[in-house]
Amino acid sequence: AAEAGPADCAVRTLGARSAKKRLKADLTLPFTARGKVLLTVDPDMVPGATLARWFKGRKVVADVHEDYLKLLKDRAWARASWKKFAATTLVRICTFWTKRAHLTVVADDHVPPMKGRDRLVVKNLPDFSFLPEPGEPDREAPRAIYIGDVRRSRGLQAMLAAVEGTYTWELDVVGPVLNPDDQAWLENWRATSSEQVRNRIRFHGRLDPQKAWALADGAWAGLVLLDDTPAFREAVPSKLYEYLAVGLAVVATPLPRMAELVKESAAGEVVADPAAASATLRRWSEQYDELLQARRGAREWAAEHLAGASQYDALAQRVRALAGH
Repeated sequence: AAEAGPADCAVRTLGARSAKKRLKADLTLPFTARGKVLLTVDPDMVPGATLARWFKGRKVVADVHEDYLKLLKDRAWARASWKKFAATTLVRICTFWTKRAHLTVVADDHVPPMKGRDRLVVKNLPDFSFLPEPGEPDREAPRAIYIGDVRRSRGLQAMLAAVEGTYTWELDVVGPVLNPDDQAWLENWRATSSEQVRNRIRFHGRLDPQKAWALADGAWAGLVLLDDTPAFREAVPSKLYEYLAVGLAVVATPLPRMAELVKESAAGEVVADPAAASATLRRWSEQYDELLQARRGAREWAAEHLAGASQYDALAQRVRALAGH
């Protein structure tokens, strides 16, 4: 199916699949892909891409977003003993072949594999081609945004509670709710929350990057209320950098690296729970100069730390070289 992506890039996805269909796709798609270079964005695609490398001469670039062994600890389905064993074994097999790809791209210094045939760190820094220029907050209504994967471990429940407790703030949520448990929780929230609250919170689903970040125009703040989980503890999500790049004040949970960045930039507030997040938003409504100061901190930090050559350009050059161009 056609999927939202950058304006100049054709993106197709297979939609929701059963485990059996996903396994079939993992093994067959690398052979049906037409490119000289296969870039895998899921670990379970690496074995099939490796086979295509052996039998069809494809070059393989393995893109690793997270520490997948730690990520399994965040997934309820992986807590059953046999599923945990199967998933852990699969991750270890995929990591073994990831290290042997022509190019292994990791999202941060701490993300495994720590060694590889050719390991390149490409951090989740903003792509300014689809980000708007920093603007001014819309004074008609205070508004926060969240752009990314929507699940409770990434702050879904905390965001709704925080905004509900402000009585005036609005919230735009951009991204898919894919987990069935989170979908069920959200449906229950919609059924039990007041109409006044529901009218202040808008869910947009998945949007292409330009449309998603257009919602930052006029917004006051960006929310990054991730749970303290093994997978998130050492991470800096891309949305935090992106919020800073578009000049938004930030409300974040006290995960070590996120908290360090928010404090270093003076771009917002580190909060322990939804009640504290709600209190911060209410305070910014009442003390507007404090909000403006945080937004100024975001812009100044971004200008100093996010300018210059893009790591994505360096990756593109490496892929182009593998393709023989």
